[in-house]
Amino acid sequence: MQQYVGRFAPSPTGPLHFGSLLTAVASYLDAKSNDGLWLVRIEDLDPPREIPGATANILSTLESYHLHWDQDVVYQSQRHKHYDAAIQQLLSRGKAFYCTCTRKQLSQQSEQSGTAYPGNCRGCSQEPSAPHSIRLQVNAKPVTIQDDLQGPYQQNIEQYVGDFIIRRKDKLYAYHIAVVVDDHEQKISHIVRGIDLLDNTPRQQYLQHQLGFLAPQYCHLPIVVNSQGQKLSKQTFATPVPSTQCNLYLWHALTALGLAPAPELKLETTETQLAWGISVWNKDKLKGLKSIPSTSVAIDV
Repeated sequence: MQQYVGRFAPSPTGPLHFGSLLTAVASYLDAKSNDGLWLVRIEDLDPPREIPGATANILSTLESYHLHWDQDVVYQSQRHKHYDAAIQQLLSRGKAFYCTCTRKQLSQQSEQSGTAYPGNCRGCSQEPSAPHSIRLQVNAKPVTIQDDLQGPYQQNIEQYVGDFIIRRKDKLYAYHIAVVVDDHEQKISHIVRGIDLLDNTPRQQYLQHQLGFLAPQYCHLPIVVNSQGQKLSKQTFATPVPSTQCNLYLWHALTALGLAPAPELKLETTETQLAWGISVWNKDKLKGLKSIPSTSVAIDV
């Protein structure tokens, strides 16, 4: 039987907020309640979006909450050769192709044809001298995933996004290729993350299939939303979680995850709170939920 290996994979675009803490706690509890490993990966693929010092801040915050990872932290910025090897394999097998299309060109053609990507460059196997991206060729067969919380989710990738980019024109690797390669090489068996990433999952499962990788089991959590129904994020001015009063914030995270901790647990250490959370963890309490209002959390988020 495959060992449970879970992960938390933040991008260093800012400090952790309550929504990202909730995901970290849920993924940690799910791993530890299954006698599994919990890994941390920093998804630092997009330097223009990264905030100096954010990685150190994220890791120190996790440690403040006693969320200790089981292996060395993996940094995507150090793994470009692994992504390139996967892309070269796809190119050599005719599963991916070079694309010189511009956004303006594709937008105009998409409006005219009603297709997400018109297939202009399909079959282009020779690297052009002009600026180009690399796309994965998809087909019209719907991809269905069985999510632990959200149930079956189906997407026709060809209609939804078309042949999608796995390396951008600026030579930066796209999120999907990096995540799929890393999850495979880290032997990730279970992915617990926010429901805002659910519509990415069919593309990742399709890419896993094209590379001959096993697909992990997915669990997409409800996301914390503000009073306007927006996901907590740096863009919506979410408050960073502090590295003090961690037991208070962790107690509220356990409450938001449906575990109903007793009021007196609020005064215990984070280590004691996590041990309790592991002993009572039941993700089915979140089944079918899409969001958690921040107004239901009695702290500043």
